[in-house]
Amino acid sequence: MKAKIIGKLWHVSTIVGVLLLASLSNGVAQSPDDDSWEILFNGKDLSGWRQLNGKHRWEVRDGMIVGTTVADQPNGFLCTEDEYSDFVLELEVSIDTLMNNSGVQFRNRSYPAYQNGRVHGYQMEVDPKPQQWSGAIYEEGGDRHWLYSGFLLTQAAKDAFKLDNVDGYQWNKYRIECVGARIRTWINGVPAAHLIDDRFPRGFIGLQLHANQANDPEGDYQVRFRNIRIKRADFTPAPLDDIYVVNYLPNQLSAQEEKNGVVLLWDGHSAGKWRKASGETLDQRQEGKHAAGCLAGQQDTCVFRFDTPITMDLPYTAFELTFDFKYDEHGEGGLIYLADSQSVVEDGSNALQYHIRHDGDGASLDTTRSLGALYGLLPSTKHWWFTKKPNHWNQAVVRVFPDRRVEHWLNGYLVLEYDLDSLSDQLTDGTTIALRSGVAYRSLKVRKLN
Repeated sequence: MKAKIIGKLWHVSTIVGVLLLASLSNGVAQSPDDDSWEILFNGKDLSGWRQLNGKHRWEVRDGMIVGTTVADQPNGFLCTEDEYSDFVLELEVSIDTLMNNSGVQFRNRSYPAYQNGRVHGYQMEVDPKPQQWSGAIYEEGGDRHWLYSGFLLTQAAKDAFKLDNVDGYQWNKYRIECVGARIRTWINGVPAAHLIDDRFPRGFIGLQLHANQANDPEGDYQVRFRNIRIKRADFTPAPLDDIYVVNYLPNQLSAQEEKNGVVLLWDGHSAGKWRKASGETLDQRQEGKHAAGCLAGQQDTCVFRFDTPITMDLPYTAFELTFDFKYDEHGEGGLIYLADSQSVVEDGSNALQYHIRHDGDGASLDTTRSLGALYGLLPSTKHWWFTKKPNHWNQAVVRVFPDRRVEHWLNGYLVLEYDLDSLSDQLTDGTTIALRSGVAYRSLKVRKLN
């Protein structure tokens, strides 16, 4: 049986609602404690909101917006009529524990030319399932799926989300801060996601009801929202913290990445410390409209091209190495790490390598030579959500910890982990990293791990 909100709680919210309504000025409700907040939900009706896509049920009840799922309907959204660019958004959310998930949309768009009006843009996840992905950022209706996946959340962020229980609805304070390309989320004051991305600079705010899935429990389930307010002027961004940053801007470091000790290994223009394994300098294309900010073995649009591995010395053996890569249907390459220069000059086959290739259907593929595998040694495990089509940029991470554990990540998904000591016969015991030709690379970064 679903928990019911207690009368005393509604009594308090009614008083707050009366105070907010009393502060209406020029058609915009203002919070009584700070007149720079705009109140997006008046507590009485859905004025200023519109329903898009799936025909689920939205209603106002006891000062809350209540969304109820309807079987056989696609994702549905209750969206603001106004659009916003830079802002701080705050609201409270409570969700039935058997519901698949919900979300808070921001900087979203909907127009007929895009998938017949499909809502698309950023979403802050509301997830009551045991995986605890609330606070992660998803690209709703787009081709990139998880931008800041739940696997990247700290345990503190996961534990911050409160589930409804026998005592009634458990309200979670959601906060979203957007300043230019910098996007950050919090749950009950705990930092969750930090994303750098500029695909959607402006759009409306929305509340999501997720489509019922085949394996979801039968029945109608609800999500509830209240105290929805936004500030789009005269706000000071929250101080930087130390959570992990996902950065989709090519060859750039954000302020928090710099604070966290991340160093850029290639600036997108000059060869810097990169050299061919033979010691020769890189061949640079003429700067211009055809010279994109990437390194590549085969793709002509990149600034530098190479047909043999290029190398750089990394002066430490415990690190977090992040890089973007893009391949076509036939491209194959990889990032070699902890190698000696001689093994790279030969062919790199006896060095540790994060392998890159298009797996296709994978039916006849040697799994130790699949995308994200440790080339020729250990297979990777992937999910279709985190594997992108050819000619799309992917983000990879190689982490080598001081205790000699190693992780391979692909687009926010852990695809392989192993212990260096288990491969002592294959180790070349060096500090060289190298890029194999055959695919394009950019945004190469490193952070020393202590």
